[in-house]
Amino acid sequence: MAAPALFDLQGKVAVVTGASSGLGVQFARALASHGARTVLVARRKDQLDRHVDELTARGLHAMAVAADLTEPEAIARLFDTVEREWGTPTILVNNAGLAQAAKLAEISRQEWATTMALNLDAVLFTAQMAAQHMMAAKREGSIINIASILGLQVQKGVGAYCTSKAGVIQLTRAMALEWAGRGIRVNALAPGYAVTDINRAYLESPAGQAMLPNIPLRRFGGEGDFDGALLLLASDAGRYITGTTLTIDGGHTLAL
Repeated sequence: MAAPALFDLQGKVAVVTGASSGLGVQFARALASHGARTVLVARRKDQLDRHVDELTARGLHAMAVAADLTEPEAIARLFDTVEREWGTPTILVNNAGLAQAAKLAEISRQEWATTMALNLDAVLFTAQMAAQHMMAAKREGSIINIASILGLQVQKGVGAYCTSKAGVIQLTRAMALEWAGRGIRVNALAPGYAVTDINRAYLESPAGQAMLPNIPLRRFGGEGDFDGALLLLASDAGRYITGTTLTIDGGHTLAL
């Protein structure tokens, strides 16, 4: 099969969480650009609408659904809406998450719980709902959980984040094992540091630039650097890949 056909997502319905900014927006653009009807999900509806307008102006299929994924009812409403409007989603990119600085000797129970609720619990229950819809429709599909290189290594001051992302990697493996028999592949991406609107100022500051010598490719991730891995896992090109974590970090973890 030729490469364009392998990566073609025509006829697929994809859901991308955390799609109001950062990598989530780029993931949504990549999927929509390859033919998927793409649902952008986040709490901030105004931001989602702006990105959907951009995609539809290019002739792509996109829809915004505002949802707080820490609320079980919101997850159920999300998938019911998608099913009603476009049919069963068979691609899920579990990207929503947060990082907050807090030393483990000082972190409060609420700070810990808040991180786990979005970074780990919401990943499980959003994937669970996606899998239930796929199984009910007897459809195969792909779930892609966004982890981090800090799920593979650790860094001072963000212990809760590191722990949650390590949990995402192990959860991905468990999901993959349980759902493979139903044709649902589950994989994770572990991005390194990437320049987005949220962190651009920091990464371009002296403190951010000081990290570059530890990245063998000598640059941070940029627009499009994660698209290939995402499309591999979402499309038929990756139809025999499940339970894996792809690290995309310019070699950073080699030097940590």
